[in-house]
Amino acid sequence: MSTVAIIGAGPLGRWLALSAARAGFRVLLEDVMPANLHHAQEALRAVLGAEALPNVQFVSTLEDAVREADLAIDCVPDELESKLEILWLLDRMAPPRTVLATPTTRLSIADLAACTYRPEKCIAIAAEAASLAAGGSTEILLRTTTRTSPATVTLVENFWRKLGFTPTFAPDPQVSSPESLSP
Repeated sequence: MSTVAIIGAGPLGRWLALSAARAGFRVLLEDVMPANLHHAQEALRAVLGAEALPNVQFVSTLEDAVREADLAIDCVPDELESKLEILWLLDRMAPPRTVLATPTTRLSIADLAACTYRPEKCIAIAAEAASLAAGGSTEILLRTTTRTSPATVTLVENFWRKLGFTPTFAPDPQVSSPESLSP
C-alpha cells in the first residue's frame, strides 16, 4: 500500500495526514470546505516543512481523493447518517481494491459494511477521534466483521504499524441486522 485518502481535514484528518506522510505514505487529503483544506495545508507546512509537502496532496473532490487510494479513511462525525452517506459515496467512487476504514465507537461496522458493495473491505477504527488526534496511546483497536477479508486486515494492520501503533483486532460487538439501520 502506498496511497491513503483521508476524507475530512479537521483535527483528526490533519493528524492522520501528518502521521501518514511522516510514515512515507502518499496522502490525498480532501474536505468539502476550502477553508479547512487551507488551514490543513498551513498546519502541515508548519510541521513538515515545504520539502515534505509533496507527500500530501490537497484535493477538493471526493473522487480525486479516492481515485488512486489503497486505503480511504473518513473523518466525518460519528453519526449514522454521516457514516452511511460517506461510505456510500466512497464505495461508489473508489476502485474495487480500496479498503474503507471508518473511526467509530458507537456504530456497528457490520451494519455499515452491509450497506456497501465491498463489506469484505470495511473495517472500523474503534477510537475516539479526539483521543487519536491527541496521540494518547500507541495501541489501536480495529473492529472487523465476519466478512472482513484477511487482505483487509493485513493492509490496515500494516498501515497502523507504520504509524507507530500496535493494532489489535476484535469482532464487531453488535449483531448485524437490517432493522438496526431503520429510522
